[in-house]
Amino acid sequence: MLTFLNVFRKAGGDFDIEEDGIRFRRGGDVKPVVVETDVHPGFMTDWQQPLIVALTQAHGTSTVHETVYENRLGFTQALNKMGADIVVHPEGIASPDRRVARRALEQAAVVNGPTPLHGADVVVPDLRGGYSYVIAALAAEGESTVRNVEIIRRGYEKFLDKLTALGADFDVLE
Repeated sequence: MLTFLNVFRKAGGDFDIEEDGIRFRRGGDVKPVVVETDVHPGFMTDWQQPLIVALTQAHGTSTVHETVYENRLGFTQALNKMGADIVVHPEGIASPDRRVARRALEQAAVVNGPTPLHGADVVVPDLRGGYSYVIAALAAEGESTVRNVEIIRRGYEKFLDKLTALGADFDVLE
């Protein structure tokens, strides 16, 4: 978790480590970061989708280099539909400051912010991307419809109960 917590703090988040878990809170304005996904103990690729949603609210330009899996950034199209400014570079971006060596399958997302997100009708493509859509919908102005939520409900225990506990305003359409 240290890699995630370090990125979270660099992006302006704050947290307390407690006996029963970690309590996260916003520390101030969201700051832009440059992140390279990697296998453990690096920044795990599953963390990049929700991070990209948060970076739409950062003051400046962030870059997320996906170096582990190919075609992992397709979920950003729906975020752009919601008002985000994300440009995906399918071949990645070369840089002499890279920690992880460039890999043939990598992509990069350049996120410009802050951008106000607005409601949209989106379809969950997979577990992590779909969870990111829910986060974006909760942060957006207006109403969103997130379809195919069953993927998220199967992947996260008591998902709807947790949204309710956070004070989310939602209806489940069957």
